[in-house]
Amino acid sequence: MRLIRGLTNLKMLSRQVNSPLANGCVATIGNFDGVHLGHQTIIEQVKNKASALGLPSVVMVFEPQPREFFQGMEAPPRLMGFRQKFEALMAAGIDIVLCLKFDGTFRSYSGMGFIDNVLIDGLAVRHLVVGDDFRFGCDRAGDFALLEKVGKSAGFSVENTRTVTVAGERISSTRIRNLLLDSKLAQAESLLGRPYHIRGRVVYGRQLGRRIGSPTANILLDKMPALRGVYVVGVTLEGGVKQDGIANIGLRPTVDGKQPALEVHLFDFTGTLYGQRIDVVFRHGLRDEEKFESIDALKAQIARDFVAARAWLAEHSGHRNTDPN
Repeated sequence: MRLIRGLTNLKMLSRQVNSPLANGCVATIGNFDGVHLGHQTIIEQVKNKASALGLPSVVMVFEPQPREFFQGMEAPPRLMGFRQKFEALMAAGIDIVLCLKFDGTFRSYSGMGFIDNVLIDGLAVRHLVVGDDFRFGCDRAGDFALLEKVGKSAGFSVENTRTVTVAGERISSTRIRNLLLDSKLAQAESLLGRPYHIRGRVVYGRQLGRRIGSPTANILLDKMPALRGVYVVGVTLEGGVKQDGIANIGLRPTVDGKQPALEVHLFDFTGTLYGQRIDVVFRHGLRDEEKFESIDALKAQIARDFVAARAWLAEHSGHRNTDPN
């Protein structure tokens, strides 16, 4: 699997003699935030058609996501960062992920400009899988009908994505996001096809947790997370070692309030995790994130959280699930 960043790199690749896109590809387009069961069904559509045609499978995504470009800080929180998304698409068996920068220049493309420059000249697409409500180009003027019309003359076909429902409702990132915001982890898992998890690299923090007796592994988050609060977690370290722990995810209003972060304390663990990429599975919500009047008040609440987390773990020791896959 390979990652192509930007339209310039795509065009350079397409001109190479041994380009994997020399004979075209089967592609789909979307945010793929969460790579949930609905996304996985689309991925299987793309892979099956690519296999039948003997072509590479391609998923096109955007950074930032279009709603983030237009709405800024008001955009919905993400289910996963870009690297985790790429890893999930790789695990799903996609051959190429094309990540295009969504900026003012890209936004100004007309519908035909997008088809000509990206789909035809860049990808040499032979088959495209998108929803019949898919919109693209300046002012969202391009649609499924335009793709079908142009495809007939340009030599590519267009297929509608299959809808996946649970409990009579379509699976969507928005639906999962709302469940997570309500700490309904089991319901979110049923739509994701796996426990909700965040994967990231442990960085140096302010060492406050260590000073107050609860050292944490800190993962900085580029975007506001879909979850906020304190959770019982299962953590998989590099090498596959699994640990139980407790985590705070959000803005840390008592000590910071600006940079979203995931802070994880591992129970009965000694050693250093700096530089490791760890996987944190959220198992049970304990409380919302809140601002305390003092560090001492925060310390006292952390002690109560530890007791509650250990009690929950003891009660659910036979139902341990820390596998995000």
